[in-house]
Amino acid sequence: MFLPLMQWPSTARFLVVRSERDSRDLTPQIRGVLRRLDPGLPVNTEKREDEMTTMFFGPKMATIVLGIMGAMGAILSIVGIFGLAAYTVSKRLRELGIRMALGARKRELLKAALTRAVRLLAFGSGAGLALGLLASRVLALVVYEATPRDPVVLTGVVLAMALLGLIATWIPAQRALRVDPMALLREE
Repeated sequence: MFLPLMQWPSTARFLVVRSERDSRDLTPQIRGVLRRLDPGLPVNTEKREDEMTTMFFGPKMATIVLGIMGAMGAILSIVGIFGLAAYTVSKRLRELGIRMALGARKRELLKAALTRAVRLLAFGSGAGLALGLLASRVLALVVYEATPRDPVVLTGVVLAMALLGLIATWIPAQRALRVDPMALLREE
């Protein structure tokens, strides 16, 4: 590209070289050719990848930090769901023991143990989806090439959290079903 010096005054000139060869092999040859043209010419060579790395350092760090915070939030929410489910099931152990003693099937007991937790999980997933939609514009400003309201990402996150939440509620319910109903009834 030709830019006349009188129309574009600047103290720096750039020569962009595109090659299939490795830049480490090409740099000394470029310097040699420029030194032969003018021995007093200051030559500074940079790779485009280095420039791009510097330019995208901020968004890359923001993405990493947001990823770490997201993982910590997911772990915290799963621990909270597990704790809530364990507490709810522990408060209903006597009721579940009576139902077992009266001959209730495991499917009915699981339904009784999981219903409240699944409702809370559905409510939390809906609230998280709404907040995710609200925060998507801010995220698009911080993270490079993030599209606001990306349906694949939002659906994936909601499904992943719902699945992890179901697993976290399933474990305490399974523990409750292994308890001997006669031992529960004798406790009081």
